[in-house]
Amino acid sequence: MDKTVHTHSRVPVLDLLRLAAVVAVILYHYGFWGPVSATGISQVALPALAPVGQYGFLGVSAFFAISGFVIAYSAEGRSWIGFIIARFSRIYPTFVLCMTLTFTVMLAVGIGHVTRSQWLANLFIAAPFLGQPYVDTVYWSLVIEVVFYGWVALFMMLGWFPRHIDALILVWLAITFANELTIDAPIFEKVFIADDSGFFVVGLLIYQHYRGRRGTRFWSLFALAMGTAIFQATHKLERLGAHPDNTFDPRVVAAICVVALLGVFLATRIKRIPLPATSVLAAGGMTYPLYLLHMELGYVIFSATKPHDHAAMAVTMIVAGIAVLAWAIWRFVEPWMHRFVKSKLAQLAARFGWSSSGPHSDGFPSCQRPTLDPPVAP
Repeated sequence: MDKTVHTHSRVPVLDLLRLAAVVAVILYHYGFWGPVSATGISQVALPALAPVGQYGFLGVSAFFAISGFVIAYSAEGRSWIGFIIARFSRIYPTFVLCMTLTFTVMLAVGIGHVTRSQWLANLFIAAPFLGQPYVDTVYWSLVIEVVFYGWVALFMMLGWFPRHIDALILVWLAITFANELTIDAPIFEKVFIADDSGFFVVGLLIYQHYRGRRGTRFWSLFALAMGTAIFQATHKLERLGAHPDNTFDPRVVAAICVVALLGVFLATRIKRIPLPATSVLAAGGMTYPLYLLHMELGYVIFSATKPHDHAAMAVTMIVAGIAVLAWAIWRFVEPWMHRFVKSKLAQLAARFGWSSSGPHSDGFPSCQRPTLDPPVAP
């Protein structure tokens, strides 16, 4: 039996890119910028990794590009209610499980000040809006994802997505540049995702290309989105520059962005890779819980063990252990949580007369529809 990845139901290289992205984020958090202590100082377990690890923040940007691709697929053939059910059931149960696990360990070990009020606020993901800190600061990217989902759901409800995707993209990027180059208002950054819009747009356009779209307008939009993403990544260096060990090179940041985004683009063109399908699937599937667990939980264990002269070995063992835990969550817990929540929400929607399926309104013939099983991007 051929066990290599060769299927029309997935884009296997995206699973590997997701794993590479989360590894980059782990390097960033353990080599350059970890949890902030009560004194306001960032903890760093392996500062020797800083020259490489400092660029790991771009792993999250790569996730956003993958998310744009995935969401364009996830919205296809669904009503806005069906889209919300699909995303909520995929993202939220795992988030609650991992957040609660991190909270419980922090409470038990006594490292890091956490309260029940904080846990309750984190159930809403955007805990700072309720006056409480995140249990783990990596959750900020989930807030960005949820805002993106919200806009997509709204435009689906209005019948604008994906029918008027070009106009939506142009307006979004116009708002981005208007904010970034003028007032740089935090409220615009949060509501319109003005710091990361270019990456999401690149992903949306990659899906358009995946579906067969070509032409001058498409490539012009793609070039504009790529330029926006690179601008946003380098613009972030102004804030990251506050780090005492900052040695960022904007040219390196731009180069990494180009390679990462073109990597996502090329991944959608590759249908077969000489690796076991189950391994590739696991590599992609475990990235979401691994992302949610790797930092705060890892540093709690690191601080409790006080490895001192064996920090590198300790970090390796901690990350490996969390990776095994993430795999177990993906393999044994996520599937039934996803099915249960999705089933209950679908029943609730049906009770109100809301259909979870919708007309295909993207202008592509139904025979061209891919059967891609979307990965989850944190």
